[in-house]
Amino acid sequence: MSATVVIEVKRLPHGEGLPLPKYETSDSAGMDLYAALPEGEPVTLRSLERAMIPTGLAIALPHRHEAQIRPRSGLAAKFGLTCLNTPGTIDADYRGEVKVILVNLSTEPFTIERGMRIAQMIIAPVTQGQWAEVAELGKTERGEGGFGSTGVK
Repeated sequence: MSATVVIEVKRLPHGEGLPLPKYETSDSAGMDLYAALPEGEPVTLRSLERAMIPTGLAIALPHRHEAQIRPRSGLAAKFGLTCLNTPGTIDADYRGEVKVILVNLSTEPFTIERGMRIAQMIIAPVTQGQWAEVAELGKTERGEGGFGSTGVK
């Protein structure tokens, strides 16, 4: 079962001429986002450098939805380029430009040019929690064991 939601999008002046985010295949979970850098002004990230890359888009998500910004697996695997704050969250009430915080984790410089597919955006429903303060929590087999308590094998 899948659902489709309508997302309002405003193309900003520096995003003119770039494709809107799109799914590359019919079963893709994420839409690719494009770098809206000025033509002829690439951004080169040296090892361990980061930069906020504009997409040239502002969006209005439906109530109780979020957009998650995630790395593209090919850029991560082949070039060590990934997103910080992953997954980044865009809330339904945010109306500013969607930007992607990229970091180069490789030892080689990586150049980002206008129109490159730099990240993917997943649209997801949001469930908000409500706290119920209690004196004791229910017991489980694991209990308070965490941070490696279940081993690696």
